[in-house]
Amino acid sequence: MATPYEGYDVLEKWSSPSFDDQTRDALAQRLGEIPPRRFFSREELSTLEAIVERLAPPLPGLEASLLSLWIDDRLHRGSDEGFRSEGAPPAHEAWQRGLAAIEGEARRLFGASFATLDAPSKEAALHAVQAGETDEGLWDGLGAASFFSDTLLKTIAGLAYAHPLAWNDIGFGGPASPRGYVRLGFDARDPWEAKKRR
Repeated sequence: MATPYEGYDVLEKWSSPSFDDQTRDALAQRLGEIPPRRFFSREELSTLEAIVERLAPPLPGLEASLLSLWIDDRLHRGSDEGFRSEGAPPAHEAWQRGLAAIEGEARRLFGASFATLDAPSKEAALHAVQAGETDEGLWDGLGAASFFSDTLLKTIAGLAYAHPLAWNDIGFGGPASPRGYVRLGFDARDPWEAKKRR
């Protein structure tokens, strides 16, 4: 899939006023460090990688295994958003229960592990979870549709678009700090922002 910002590389601004030392440090860590698996079991991580492959934007170099390990690292460190819906379990428990339930749904619907399903079957299983058309016994009160929207999709999309490869794809100019954005109107851009190729 071609991007309207082909040839744009946000990292060309590395030494410009767009990035400060704190931003460069955060990006260097994001680009250079692949955290080890420390929270999920191998089976859970395999399920998560297969889910990420279906939900993350298809960007070469932004692999499902990397995004999955970022989620694993967050959960290992106990770093979550700091809030959850009333009655929802803690993040580490929600992720483990949710992945186990998706695995159960794959076996219920297709008789096989989610990671081994073909692409259309993975899509069908995830659509069932998104719609809440699931076996409630597998979810143990977790709420399939809310797990899909509020946990899976939100986290995967958020982490994918935290990566400069995704920034390039959407023409994102980089963090607002320290330079800041001035032209905020519709279809307005600052001179240092990416321009669409026609």
